Amino acid sequence: MKNKKRLRRIIAGGLLFALASLANESYNLIIYILAYIIVGGDVVSKAFKNILRGKVFDENFLMTLATLGAFFIGEYPEGIAVMLFYQVGEYFQDYAVNQSRKSISSLMDIRPDYANVKRGDKIEKVDPDEVKIGDIIVIKAGERIPLDGEVIDGNSMVDTSALTGESVPRECSIGSNVLSGCINVNGVLTVKVTKVYEESTVSKILDLVENASSKKSNSENFITKFARYYTPVVVIVAAIIAIIPPLVVDGALFSDWVYRALTFLVISCPCALVISVPLSFFGGIGGASKVGVLIKGSNYLELLSQTEVVVFDKTGTLTKGVFKVQEINPQGMSKDKLLELTTYAENYSNHPISLSLKEAYGKEIDGSKVIESEEIAGHGVRSVVDGNIVYSGNYKLMNKIGVKYFKGDIIGTVIHVAVNNKYAGYIVISDEIKSDSRDAIKQLKKSKIKKTVMLTGDAKKVGKKVADELAMDLVYTELLPGDKVEKVEELMNSKSSKGKLAFVGDGINDAPVLARSDIGIAMGGLGSDAAIEAADIVIMTDEPSKIATAMKISKRTLKIVKQNIIFALGVKLLVLILGAAGVATMWEAVFADVGVSVIAILNAMRVLNVKNI
Repeated sequence: MKNKKRLRRIIAGGLLFALASLANESYNLIIYILAYIIVGGDVVSKAFKNILRGKVFDENFLMTLATLGAFFIGEYPEGIAVMLFYQVGEYFQDYAVNQSRKSISSLMDIRPDYANVKRGDKIEKVDPDEVKIGDIIVIKAGERIPLDGEVIDGNSMVDTSALTGESVPRECSIGSNVLSGCINVNGVLTVKVTKVYEESTVSKILDLVENASSKKSNSENFITKFARYYTPVVVIVAAIIAIIPPLVVDGALFSDWVYRALTFLVISCPCALVISVPLSFFGGIGGASKVGVLIKGSNYLELLSQTEVVVFDKTGTLTKGVFKVQEINPQGMSKDKLLELTTYAENYSNHPISLSLKEAYGKEIDGSKVIESEEIAGHGVRSVVDGNIVYSGNYKLMNKIGVKYFKGDIIGTVIHVAVNNKYAGYIVISDEIKSDSRDAIKQLKKSKIKKTVMLTGDAKKVGKKVADELAMDLVYTELLPGDKVEKVEELMNSKSSKGKLAFVGDGINDAPVLARSDIGIAMGGLGSDAAIEAADIVIMTDEPSKIATAMKISKRTLKIVKQNIIFALGVKLLVLILGAAGVATMWEAVFADVGVSVIAILNAMRVLNVKNI
């Protein structure tokens, strides 16, 4: 609406300007004044309002001073033309900014409009804010999931692209967790709500993106400070140009030097910098969100480009954080029998090892076969399975019961098993490396990261094996959470003064290290509240390779920002010199100002394109 009104004013003012040029001299001044009020009334009004608020030196003040000055010296056509072209430039600038904002808004267009709440046999459409934990909601095909919850009925494919940037839908069935902001593609899902709207994934992400612009980068702060001092300086220089030469130079006309001073003022408008630099960072944050990387502020986007050292936590970051059976080595029985006895022995435990055994076994467990089960703290379990006494645990358990066990060089978590006081073999369980991790380290090294480091609480053999597979530069093992902070501080002291250290963790157990590092990056996954809260940057897809992608976006954004600063200041300086020398007219000054602004803004919009980055 604002831009439509501006366009109407431009057309009306342009027609009156043309009419004034053709009208009789006795009437044309009145038509010029009328045209000026239509085209520049809002600019003059803003200038005076800002003066009353104490904000004197801005582009509205500069344009008002220049155009009223043109009227004062009798240059009516130029005064109106300056304001007319200024408004045309502002129209195109607003259009470019709006297009950029629309592009980013469409990325985050995930706010749900309503929720279908099931109450008895009826379904009511209500605002998501009104839904409580425990309420049952129904999500039909094509609808956006309004709140986080657990599927209690139905089966469907869910499009998570709005949150992760991933185009492949995920399958959801009974027991699956679904997240607000995603779209239910085909079936009907009945979901039990687990979080109120304020605490839901969609609410947290929207809040994060909306507040990202409040954390300004050094470049943005520079432009803000620059504009604060730059504008008063050019007004003082313009006043000197208007007053001093006519008093000092023989034959210099006061009207000529006032005209030069007014031209100087028009040229000096810092619009290109003030708009294009923040827009570049805004576009960079929007572009990153397209690929599932949420950056909490322009300052973090800028810091990312200066990263020299990337430190990774192992479990849940470079590895899946899910234990799986890797080896079954029986002694005196079959692999299947060893796995069956061990699974039954561990049946009543909730430890991740027990869960991984059950997954590997893959059959229904008959609880009646387990007569008794006892957990031996720090050692393992003792169970009676089908009349057999089964000990399942670590080497300490074998030593405790006096059974000789295999002592070879094994990498991973080893479960030794004894049946009726005889060694029955061992099962190796270990975490799996993410398929994306190798590519992530390779890409980071291509991005000229000086050092990649892994920190883990695991045993030296396990940590070294993972680090070697991923070609990490350094690995520190057997660390407690406090030790990780110490190691990060050591690494921070080893980097250059301008270089930055990024720590990548799962955002749950690594909060102290995330806070201590220059940039905290959380492998947030979907719905991880701790990740979204703790880190400066959240990788929504859990893919380490997205860190390298985010760094590329950061470097590209900074490159475009520098291009705009150099281009805008260079052209401004050149035309300012020409204006002061009387070579550039006010018409040329306006074209230079508007042209530079539009080019800089169009250049800034390039950061939104992340397809081929």
